[in-house]
Amino acid sequence: MEQIERNTHLPTRIAKQFAQRIHDGALKPGDKLPTEHAMAQSFGVSRTVVREAIAQLRNEGLVETRQGVGAFVVERQFRHIRLEDGQRMDKHAFSDLFQLRVPLEIEAAGIAAAHHRAEHLIQLDDSLARIALPLDWNTEGVAADLDFHRIIAQATGNEYFPQFIGAIADRVGHVIIAAREQTMPDEIRAITITEHTAIRDAIRARDPVAARQAMRFHLTGSAQRVGLALQFYN
Repeated sequence: MEQIERNTHLPTRIAKQFAQRIHDGALKPGDKLPTEHAMAQSFGVSRTVVREAIAQLRNEGLVETRQGVGAFVVERQFRHIRLEDGQRMDKHAFSDLFQLRVPLEIEAAGIAAAHHRAEHLIQLDDSLARIALPLDWNTEGVAADLDFHRIIAQATGNEYFPQFIGAIADRVGHVIIAAREQTMPDEIRAITITEHTAIRDAIRARDPVAARQAMRFHLTGSAQRVGLALQFYN
């Protein structure tokens, strides 16, 4: 496997390599991916990073995971969205991204509050715990943050939300890293935990209005941390 550059969002890079092999037909439906241990050794990363990469592939509908067995390529029954990533983002690109995130993720939070299942709350709690105690702030920390938002998308029960949010995960990762470069680590960690906890609490309370408000507050803060002022029209 190709060694991964350390200054990139590692899970996304690994997911991209496997996605390309699936699209090219090198990996076919039913084929099993290498084990987490084998992938971690091949790419020179931790198993946590590998798990996040597999989660991205699963969210994009490219693989399925079987408990105790591994990850397998699935038959694609409809087209999934995949953006070319890896390009450095400027302020204009950040602005464009937030124009999409605002309606998409605010609505997802509200729907998740109404339709989530018990397992989604467990998964949100797990991602929050990983945000609080990441081993590496720019890998595991970013992975946990992105995972939190993908779980919300899945909790909507609408397959399109995880497709769209999974497609922009790499770009969102750039925003998270850029925000952390502007703020002291302990401060940004505390802010991140507070904002995500408010979203989780509103979803747990099955309060769509509060969940939407909490996500709006989080996205506004996230934009401000990269020098943007969001405009709302309602």
